[in-house]
Order: sequence, then structure tokens, then C-alpha cells
Amino acid sequence: MVQAIVFLPLLGAILAGLIAIFGAHARNPSGDTVEHHDDAHGDAHGHASAAHDDHAHDDHGQDDHGHDHHVSEPPAAGSRAAELITTGLLFVSAALSWFTLVDVGFMHHDARIPILPWILSGDLQVYWALRVDTLTAVMLVVVNTVSSLVHLYSIGYMDEDPYRPRFFGYLSLFTFAMLMLVTADNLVQLFFGWEGVGLASYLLIGFWYQKPSANAAAIKAFVVNRVGDFGFALGIFAVFALVGSTDFETIFHAAPGLTGKTINFFGWHVDALTFACVLLFMGAMGKSAQFLLHTWLPDAMEGPTPVSALIHAATMVTAGVFMVARLSPLFELAPNAQAVVMFFGATTAFFAATVGLVQNDIKRIVAYSTCSQLGYMFVAMGAGAYSVGMFHLFTHAFFKALLFLGSGSVIYAMHHEQDIRNMGGLWRKIPYTYAVMVVGTLALTGFPLTAGYFSKDAIIESAYASHNPFAVYGFLMTVVAAGLTSFYSWRLIFKTFHGEPHDEHHYEAAHESPLWMLIPIGILAAGSILAGFPFKELFAGHGIEEFFRESVKMNPHIIEEMHHIPETIAFLPTVMMVVGFLISYLFYIRRPYLPVELANTQPMLYQFLLNKWYFDELYDVIFVRPAKWIGYQLWKKGDGFVIDGFGPDGVSASVLRITRNVVKIQTGYLYHYAFAMLIGVAGLITWFMFGFGGQ
Repeated sequence: MVQAIVFLPLLGAILAGLIAIFGAHARNPSGDTVEHHDDAHGDAHGHASAAHDDHAHDDHGQDDHGHDHHVSEPPAAGSRAAELITTGLLFVSAALSWFTLVDVGFMHHDARIPILPWILSGDLQVYWALRVDTLTAVMLVVVNTVSSLVHLYSIGYMDEDPYRPRFFGYLSLFTFAMLMLVTADNLVQLFFGWEGVGLASYLLIGFWYQKPSANAAAIKAFVVNRVGDFGFALGIFAVFALVGSTDFETIFHAAPGLTGKTINFFGWHVDALTFACVLLFMGAMGKSAQFLLHTWLPDAMEGPTPVSALIHAATMVTAGVFMVARLSPLFELAPNAQAVVMFFGATTAFFAATVGLVQNDIKRIVAYSTCSQLGYMFVAMGAGAYSVGMFHLFTHAFFKALLFLGSGSVIYAMHHEQDIRNMGGLWRKIPYTYAVMVVGTLALTGFPLTAGYFSKDAIIESAYASHNPFAVYGFLMTVVAAGLTSFYSWRLIFKTFHGEPHDEHHYEAAHESPLWMLIPIGILAAGSILAGFPFKELFAGHGIEEFFRESVKMNPHIIEEMHHIPETIAFLPTVMMVVGFLISYLFYIRRPYLPVELANTQPMLYQFLLNKWYFDELYDVIFVRPAKWIGYQLWKKGDGFVIDGFGPDGVSASVLRITRNVVKIQTGYLYHYAFAMLIGVAGLITWFMFGFGGQ
């Protein structure tokens, strides 16, 4: 059954890829490149919205749905087949994933399914195998459920894109890579899936490669992740050097014996486990967009909206959280590494929430919210409450995917307008989308009885109860972030759906999305409520040991201590949620002039937050410009002046010049050759006379 879950998306990706190739060939059998020219860059009402386009009209003269545009290129042959094949296979995978969760979580049928030997070289013995325990089963449910709904949603959202087979092929490839990651039985296999999702995200973010901004965002995601992955690879090397294996069972068995051991790191003797865990966590920081390596995530909104929902809500960005949970037996033995995890998690939760306060692009607000919520998950990991972090990962997948897809529905209705300042009053036009977005917002802000309420509060309680050196810091940051989250989440709702319309053209044309898009967001809205209470005991109550068993190594006392914290502490996040809501209501419904006045009276703070703490500018000065300068110097001075100067333009050119002149002697006239021979003989005689005479 697990083999089917993992390999069905791969089959879908291959079939969609073949359809894309044959479709492209059928469209252009000669293989010549066809030039397409831009049509008018305005929407149906002549309103140029390219600045805020979710997908600035591509070079086929259409926005991504071709609304009221002359579409210069028909959809690829087999587009519908590609959509239905990939979506159908994903739904089968998703259904089987739920069966697996019941089978493994409640029936205790853990398994290790060998596939084939992979790398057999000396001590490095890597076998391709699928590890199925409760942790895997939870991730299978999250990945396949969200991915199947995103596939279904994309059928409606991408309805006029001529390259749909390629898009669906990428989506399924991404899902397969993520499944490889979560079913990994060793660190090398995990790394394969890790890099696989990186590749697929690069392809998806840059799907509209005609847009320079999409290409830049894809490259940025790839490069920033390389930084984290470099640390991750070093962490894998360190573990292999310590244990002599990359197999999880072997590593976990050997872990207790590694306590107290040191590694010589450039003459500095560091604690071996702490060092390895911090390096591994570097990988998680890149993939899960933690503070300092977070800059790629908001830019990744350049991809189509379904991509945002898939990559940045449920799957790729949670890979880091999953990895820390999977390696919990190592992190439990390295308290200093746990302190690092909590520090970065808490800092990210606060930082991203502050930036989210002032963003105006509807998708970027949700992206910063994702960044912040991932910080929460790492706080739980740092506290040793791994199952609690996984609980938030599980619930967050539903309501964050809902918010992204709901935003996509708003963008679709508004003819690709993404700036919330140009929206308003939309609840009358798209009531269904409004209703599900409110459900998602309630869950995100932790409204009582929604899924987010149970998981988010459990994280804040675990931070308070933990003995981590940064426990107080983690607790305070997550509580403050809860208030900020409530404020910016309701700000999005109020500015988008309430108040007066700011753009009459778009407002009048606004309409509900097609059924393909409405069904998935309805299911996710149900999940945003139902994923909470029924699973509370399993993830954050007394049923953890029975449910998770050996799949995570929990701090044995954390759950008990969480249940004995003061009532006031337990109620604090809910109070912050209410306060955030009330301030947002005051600012955007009762007195809409207040935010403008506040921005004018505090211009420094406003610009600081609007420019995302100036991280992009800082990295540009520290890394990008020096790298470009070095590259330029090596190109002009190193390559141009030295190598070309002494090589092709120096020695080679001189040899060519001399040989060209020598060639002129070869005239073909006999008397020229006789004359040359005469000179030669004369020269030889002279040399003999004076040379030997001198001796």
C-alpha cells in the first residue's frame, strides 16, 4: 500500500511530462522556436494591472486565465488528460494515506519496506527503503491531502494556461519528492527527497519563465536553500563520521554512546552531538525559511497561487520541522542544539509577524504568516515537545492551504489584482470565498475550538513548561506573535472583504470562482475545524506514547508539566488573539484614518517593517555585491587580462603572427629556394670558420 502511495504521484508526473512533450511537438513539429508578441497588457476593462498581477500577462498576450484576451496559443494537446490523470492518482494516494494513518497509528503496524540496494561503497551501505511509522503516516496524510486538493483547485485556476501538462507534471513531481523525504529510512534518502523538493520548487516558482521576477524568485529560492543545504550535508557527514552509518536505526541506537564525545573542528573541540545537530538544523533553517535564511519565501509568491499553497503551506517548508522530529533522539541528547532551535524559532515567529503587519500584497501577508507559524513549530521542537510541533504542522497545513487558495480565489475574482488596498466590499460579490477565508483566519488566530486553537496554545504552553535556556524568550515571543498574527490576519479580511470598493471596474466584474476551485477550499475549511479537537489527545495529550511510540523521542516530563501550568498563562494566547482582533477592527472598520496617521507619525518604524527589516538590502551589500565584484574582477582582470592576454591574445597570437610571416617564404619559385639555400650555406661556412676558429 505504501509503495502505491509513494509511486503513484511519480507515475502521474511521468505521464503528464510525456503529454507535455508530445503536446509541444504537436504544436510545433518542426522544432523551430516561434516568436510570440505581447498583446495589450490590460485586463478586460483596459485597466493596466500588470504591477499587481499574480501572473503578469505572459508573452502569449494573456493573463494566466486568458480572461477576455486574444489567446494567441491554444492549450497543449492532452491538457485535460494530464489534469485528470495526475489529480486522480493523487486522490488515490491521499485515500490510502488516511488508511495508513489508521493502520499505523492505531493498529501499530509499523513497517520498513525495502525497495532496492542503492549505494554500496565500503562503510557506506545505503539501501532504498520506505520507513513507515506514525510520524511518516502523519506526513503522508498532510502531503497527499493538501496536494490532491491543490491539483483539483489548479484545474480551475490554470484553466486557460497553454502549458497545463507541464504544470501538473511539476506538481506531481514535487509531491513524489516530498513523499521520498518523509518515507526515508536513512539520511542519504532523506537528502535525495530534500533536494528533490528544492528542484521541483525551483521549477514551480519559475513556471512563468517569461516573467523576469519569477526567474529571479526561483533562483533566489534555490541559492538561499543551497546555504542551508550545505550545512545539512555537513551534518550528514558529521553523523556518518561519528556512527559509520546513515541508517536511522543504527544512528539512534548509537546516539546515547556519543554523549560527551568531541569533534576537532579547526582546532576547536566541540561537543559532537551538538555540532552535528546544529549543522542539521541549518538545513531546516533554509528549507523552513527560518530567521536569516527566510528571504526566499515571500519572493516565492511569484509562482502560480496553487504553488504557494502546496509549497509554502503544507509540504516543503515543513520538511525542516519533520526532519528535526525524525532526528529527535539526537536532539534530545543535545540540549544546546535544542536551545539554538528554540531561539531561531521564537525569533522567526516574532520577526515574520511584525513584517506581516504592513504588507499589502495579499499573498505576501499569508507568506509571512507561514514563516511565523513555522517559527512556532520550531519552538515546540526546541522545548522537546516534538509531537506538539507535529500537531501544529498537521493543523496548519489545512488552514494555511485554505488561506492561500482562498487568496487565489480573490485574485481570480479581481482579475489578478493582488493589492488589498485596491479591494474592499467583496463579501457581497464572493460570499462563499469570504466565508471560508474567515474560517481559515479564525483557525490561524487560534479562535477557541478551531484547529489552530488547540495546536498553537499547546506550543505556547510547551515553551512555558520547558527547561530550555530560551524558554522564557520563546514563551514571550510566541505570545506577542499571537497578538500580531490576529491583527494582520483580520486586517487582510477587513481590507479585502469589508469597507467600500476601491476599484469599481474590478469590483463590478468580480464573481465566484469555478467549482473546481470552490470544492477544495470547502474541504480545507472543514479540515481547519476538524483537524483540532479529535486529534488533541493523540498529539498533545495523554495518548502520545500510544500513538507515536518509537517514532519520536519525547521529553518525558514536558506533557505532564504542560497540563499543570497556571490558568492565566493558558488563557494568555486567547486574550492576545482578542486584543489583536479589536485593534484591527478599530483601525480598519471604525476609524480607517488611524493606520495612515500612525504610519505618518512613525515613518522610520513603518519603513523598517515595510522593507522587511532591510534584510534583502543587507544581504545585497554583504554578499551579492562583493560576489558580483569578485566575479567581475576575475572576468575582466583574471580571464580577460591575464589568461586571454598571455594565452590566446599573447603566446598563441605571436605564434600565429610568426608562422604567417614564415609562410610568406613558401612562394613555390625555385630561385627563391636556391637563394635561401645559398644564404644557409654561407651562414654555415661563416659559423664553422669563426666558431671553430675561436676554439
